[in-house]
Amino acid sequence: MRTFLMGMLATMTVFMQAGVAGAQQPAMTLLPQDAPVQVREAEAEALGVMDDFMRTFNKRDTEAFADTLTYPHVRIASGGVTVFPDRQSFIDSTDFAAFAKRFSWSHSQWDSIETVQADAEKVHFAVQFTRFNPQGEPYISFNSLYIVQRTDTGWGIRARSSFAP
Repeated sequence: MRTFLMGMLATMTVFMQAGVAGAQQPAMTLLPQDAPVQVREAEAEALGVMDDFMRTFNKRDTEAFADTLTYPHVRIASGGVTVFPDRQSFIDSTDFAAFAKRFSWSHSQWDSIETVQADAEKVHFAVQFTRFNPQGEPYISFNSLYIVQRTDTGWGIRARSSFAP
């Protein structure tokens, strides 16, 4: 139990320090303390993935960003469903420069993360994130659902359903 608590604290410390300098800390609604230890451990692992996702997104590190996902990976947005069958197809379709130009985007941050459902193998997070322009001004926020799943290769984001384009 002590090891779990130390790991949870370490994960939360890293999570809160990640992202863009000066970024606001997200509002977090996590599992209750009386939730099963295995499920709280899964939540901590999944939060680590969420942290890595946002950090690598903001760094525009395509390969590390791709490593935060589980394949096949599903994105539901803009009235459609995109399935990336493998890591390379995701990398090939990711162009941070074009994304930044199209949306006048500099970086994003989590505003809130709420654990909606969880077991030892999968965690569903309801999130809100905000996009910032190159001047550092927030210009739009979106709600999303992220499904983070444990596979034989580790934890990763299996699916995202977003109201973002």
